[in-house]
Order: sequence, then structure tokens, then C-alpha cells
Amino acid sequence: MAHTPVNHPARPIYRAIGGLTGLYLVVFGVLGIIASTGNEILAQDDTRVLGQGTNLGFSLLCALLGLVVLVGTALGRNIDVAINQWLAYGLMVISLAGLAFIRTDANIFNFSISTVIVVMTAALVLLMVGMYGKVGTEDEAEAFQKARLVL
Repeated sequence: MAHTPVNHPARPIYRAIGGLTGLYLVVFGVLGIIASTGNEILAQDDTRVLGQGTNLGFSLLCALLGLVVLVGTALGRNIDVAINQWLAYGLMVISLAGLAFIRTDANIFNFSISTVIVVMTAALVLLMVGMYGKVGTEDEAEAFQKARLVL
């Protein structure tokens, strides 16, 4: 039995939200790369982009993850669902690790509190998009609906 809705009526909206989240990550990453050019890759300095602390390493990671989300959104057909869910979990881990090490020398991505909040929000949005964007056959959708009505 499936644990997420299949053929949700708002599926196109969720897919667009996922694409916008990927676009935000790319824009943030590119602006961060521009702002931190010339610094060390994991510098811990005062570089800020869109109100968030960052460095060259985190900016490159964001740009790469954003591109992966955009490619998944363009491909669709449940590839985007898997990509969004796995990247959401990864971003949650990065965000919580950033929060845990924010005032230590282990803050390798130069996180600030605003960075932690934005990354966690992006992760939660991607998780939501991944859970409601699943496409399936009419039989799968009917089976999910019947199971949902029983519960």
C-alpha cells in the first residue's frame, strides 16, 4: 500500500513549487559563488548573500542541488518525487548539523541562524512537494483512495 497520495489534484502546483525551490537554490548558489570568489572554499568569514551566511563550498553545493531539483522537475514522472524527497532529507541533515556547529570551528559552511532557517524551510518544502507529486495509474489512485477511506 502506498503511503503518499497518488495523482493528487494539486500535483502541477506542487511540481511548480518544487521548481521554484530549485530555482531559489540555484540563484542563491550563483550569487554566493560571485560574492565569495577569491575566498577559500570553506572560509569562515562574514560573506552574506540574501541575508544568509555562506561560503564558496556551500554556494557550490546549493547551485548543484538546485540544478538537480530543476532537472528532476523537468523530467517528472516520479523521478522528481524521489529526488525531492532524498534531497529534502539531505538538506535537513545539513541544516541541523549547521545549527549544531554554528558557533564552532566545525561550521564549515559558514552558516548563520538565517541560513539554518532557510535551508530547513527549503527542505520541508521539497519534502511536501515530494509527498504530493506522485503520479500513478488509475488503479493505484483508486487503491490509495480506498485505503484512505478505511482509515
